[in-house]
Amino acid sequence: MIQFDITVFYLQNWVVCESKAWFRFVMISVQNVVKHFGGVAAVDGVDMKIERGSITGLIGPNGAGKTTLFNLIAGNIAPSKGSIFLDGEDVTGLKPHELFSKGLLRTFQIAHEFHTLSVLDNLMLVPPMQTGESLLGAWFRRKEVVRQETEIRKKAEDVISFLNMKHMTAELAGNLSGGQKKLLELGRTMMVEPKVVVLDEVGAGVNRTLLREIGDAILSMNRDRGYTFCMIEHDMDFISRLCDPVVVMAEGKILAQGSADEIKSNEDVIEAYLGTGLKNKGEVLAG
Repeated sequence: MIQFDITVFYLQNWVVCESKAWFRFVMISVQNVVKHFGGVAAVDGVDMKIERGSITGLIGPNGAGKTTLFNLIAGNIAPSKGSIFLDGEDVTGLKPHELFSKGLLRTFQIAHEFHTLSVLDNLMLVPPMQTGESLLGAWFRRKEVVRQETEIRKKAEDVISFLNMKHMTAELAGNLSGGQKKLLELGRTMMVEPKVVVLDEVGAGVNRTLLREIGDAILSMNRDRGYTFCMIEHDMDFISRLCDPVVVMAEGKILAQGSADEIKSNEDVIEAYLGTGLKNKGEVLAG
């Protein structure tokens, strides 16, 4: 009996240790997540993981459930069923501001800049809990306000330099082009050192030159600074350059997962996009 209890104890602890070790390599884990709208399952039993330090691409035809899944991960809506873990912590049903404090940031297809403020000011606004934001802090802790603001300004200037936007430092954000606003959105995520950034069609409406700059910035943030990304994108060239793995959704489910080359030649993926099982040597366009 004693031997049996000891065996059970070691087995239980081994399972716990193995579970913790697994989470060290997984930044986001989506487990059997379902989201119903009325009688329709927009997301239907999805299991997906985003590994730490990866750039994971999410593609699929229109109506596949990609944006709904992003909204679930980012806390904009709650799942009908299932669990979502962030860095090993169950964050199912948490709101966006709660996830922000835990290190998950999301950008949107349409940039959400403060258009009447400069590029620099847009960045300096991001860090939370600034002393000068409170009336008492602004009145009675002036030295701390100045010290903190100097530190934040220096970081914002470093981000602007990293993104090659120094010539736009004082420019009003509302005057930027669509692609420049997307770069600014990336810069805002860098102001708080997030664990993971969820990018919703970062290339939408962006010219090819700026799209390359955005891609360069994402790759550098990933390789040099260890950022984890998950992105929905319509441009398969862009996805192929940045993402590994690529996850394909169709009808609310995960259809396939693999490298960009594997996905392009996957018969099920081709059929989901083109409505045919015939091989197509051209690119599969993400919807």
